[in-house]
Amino acid sequence: MMKTVKAGSLQIAYLELGPVDGPPIVLLHGFPYDVHAYDEVAKILASTGKRCFTPYLRGFGPTRFLDGQAMRSGEQAAIGADLLAFLDALKIEKAVLAGYDWGGRAACVVAALWPERVSGLVSCGGYSIQNIAKEHAPVSPEAEHLLWYQYYLHGSRGRAGLTANRKAFCHLLWRLWSPTWRFTEAAFETTAAAFENDDFVEVVIHSYRHRFGLVDGDPAYRHIESRLAAQPTITVPSLVLEGAADAVDPPAKDDPFVGYFTGPYRRQRLEGIGHNVPQEAPEKFADGILSLSG
Repeated sequence: MMKTVKAGSLQIAYLELGPVDGPPIVLLHGFPYDVHAYDEVAKILASTGKRCFTPYLRGFGPTRFLDGQAMRSGEQAAIGADLLAFLDALKIEKAVLAGYDWGGRAACVVAALWPERVSGLVSCGGYSIQNIAKEHAPVSPEAEHLLWYQYYLHGSRGRAGLTANRKAFCHLLWRLWSPTWRFTEAAFETTAAAFENDDFVEVVIHSYRHRFGLVDGDPAYRHIESRLAAQPTITVPSLVLEGAADAVDPPAKDDPFVGYFTGPYRRQRLEGIGHNVPQEAPEKFADGILSLSG
């Protein structure tokens, strides 16, 4: 069921499923995806008595800025603040947070800075809080190659290309990032409607420029970014899920995240699964949440 709530600087649209008295689970999508990545996950969790909330991130779907003049920031502090405001607006004192891509980053931000609000964390992609001060350091040519889409969006040509070809651009990323996933065109079209948000291009462009220190962030979130710059550890019970076939963020053999998680922690590799873990492997994603929430 689609609902909306005023939360921080946004009117957030979200799906809710499950008994009203069930333990809360917040499911967070990434780019370029939307809430429908969790359709099957939410059904599984609701059938076990969990109450699932799946919000559209800023710049996606029916979520809107309350102030027409507000900066359309896509920085990590902004999406983390949105998640915290969402919990506050719905009076959710504590929840399991689960996400991937941008959604996983928002979940990591809240888990790191406001652990008292988080009973468990499922993050695809591991510790995804950006270390912006080090983003200019070169990585291997193979790793640089995977980030072509980010570099493309750094320039005016990329902005124009995303504006003119947002569906085709995102469709390409779906295919490249999840090479083993045979998604239907109907599934893509259902999600692609979320990219028609008037703020989509500006939020996406800002996100991929800010993370490289190419543009300033929103002053409203400067205090959060300063805390994130210290790369705070995550103390809540955490599970990192990684798709073995993820072609944009392939999992490393050795665990690069273990030092960032100081509470109970597990890392699990999912064979044959790409970047969009909850939509490609809903049962395994739901099982991961249930392993933390009971």
